Amino acid sequence: MENATIVNGVEGGKHVVNGPLTTDVTKEVTPSLLVNEIDKQIVKIRPMATPVDQLSRCAGAKRSGSMVVDYYNVDTKPTSVILSASFTENTKKATINTTNNDTIDVSDTLLVDGVHGYNADGTEDDNNNLVLYVMSKDDSGITVMAVNGKPDSEGEIIVPPLSKGLRLIRMGRAATELDVQTSQFEALPQKAQNYCQIFKMQIEQSTLQKIANKEVDWTMSDQEEAAIYDMRLGMEKNFLFGVKSKVYDARKKEYVMLTGGIWGQAGKTFYYDSDAITQDTVIDLMREAFTGNAGSKRKVLIGGSGLIGRLNKLNYTKVINAGENVAKWGIDFTEMRSKFGKLYVLLSEVFDECGMADNGMIIDPEYLQKYSHLPFGTEALNLKSAGVRNTDALVLTEASCLVLRYPKAHVRIVMC
Repeated sequence: MENATIVNGVEGGKHVVNGPLTTDVTKEVTPSLLVNEIDKQIVKIRPMATPVDQLSRCAGAKRSGSMVVDYYNVDTKPTSVILSASFTENTKKATINTTNNDTIDVSDTLLVDGVHGYNADGTEDDNNNLVLYVMSKDDSGITVMAVNGKPDSEGEIIVPPLSKGLRLIRMGRAATELDVQTSQFEALPQKAQNYCQIFKMQIEQSTLQKIANKEVDWTMSDQEEAAIYDMRLGMEKNFLFGVKSKVYDARKKEYVMLTGGIWGQAGKTFYYDSDAITQDTVIDLMREAFTGNAGSKRKVLIGGSGLIGRLNKLNYTKVINAGENVAKWGIDFTEMRSKFGKLYVLLSEVFDECGMADNGMIIDPEYLQKYSHLPFGTEALNLKSAGVRNTDALVLTEASCLVLRYPKAHVRIVMC
């Protein structure tokens, strides 16, 4: 069969001769005549979630009357100190010094980590560590006596030699029958500060765009939804990795307030080796997250694809179990359980986008607080009446910040 021939018509039209009319010929002559199949459902791609922003919204925001948020944290008194000098004598009383003598008070009892006490017959007590009682304290050091030290030839209990670097754990105070008073204990909260950042997003469409026929249903509401997602994604990055600052915009002749992220507020950092992450590494991570006055026993672990991938390759045992998916705060997590506590694990592509794919963060939602100076809201701009543009316009605005009320309850996870 001969190929069809296209002949120009008198008034500019096209005619096909010497062959059948095929789709290829049609596309060559009149490309727009054949219509593609159009799926009327628009797929709204969401490449990453915003878990930190979502957690803060579900927990509820405190109203802030100012763009500057001052808040107070109170920590617990240190529970242990390190012996800063060796004690080599064998005496009933010993004057010792630690890395922080101010932590110790008169009548405290101190457990010596790693040193056994003694039985009444002078043999080592395998079941109990050495315990010291604090008799007095002055500029020269802390005077202690041994509660279960080794008896000498006369039956006196003596303080055995103690090596530099030993850890002394502060236990309860012990008072006599006639004691009415004891050393004073007071706690003062420490002041911290963050700035609320004004987040904005504007959506516009012209009147002609609004009334024009469209192949799919795409309205101002759809644009608003896409804009809200993009706005929250930007806020997520500020809430995580932002730096608290106030910069002067010379063009606008105004100061711009930038919020500080929670990454820098966390009180602990856990380092791991990319080539040696094992079940033991995860156990150490959970120990770091859930011990040491570390808040609640259910926390959220968010991380980049590198960290989550390494965790996903591990073979879990009865010590660490990978549980079922858990839906909390409007997010689907994978639960990881251990004897220390539970972690709700989630991939956060924000870490990938910020060049931290191998890092992550453990957050205690109980101590994640959002402050809002301007709650999230929309405002319609009447640009037509103002003579600016013939458009419909919406502005999305929120002025807010996040703070960690208990820094030691949160852990940065960093690949070293």
